[in-house]
Amino acid sequence: MSRDQDNPLAVRRRRLLYRSEHRGNKENDILLGQFARAHVMEFTAAQLDQYEALLEESDNDIFDWAAGKQAVPPGKDTPVLRLVLAFKVRF
Repeated sequence: MSRDQDNPLAVRRRRLLYRSEHRGNKENDILLGQFARAHVMEFTAAQLDQYEALLEESDNDIFDWAAGKQAVPPGKDTPVLRLVLAFKVRF
């Protein structure tokens, strides 16, 4: 077993990366997939907690927040969500 497989944070990061890229909604696959590739490997455990909580939200809510169609509810507004909202997708 490699060291990476023994490291719970590394395993968690890989799992979050996969979940980010396989949402079921193409727009969110692109946004969250690119975001995760750019940031998740550097996140602290606390940031991973925030990101994991974001991934529990519905695709429609995440898309509406990112597109500015709906305000982010105060209880969902985290520093990591603000990073997602500021992230620029590359085509």
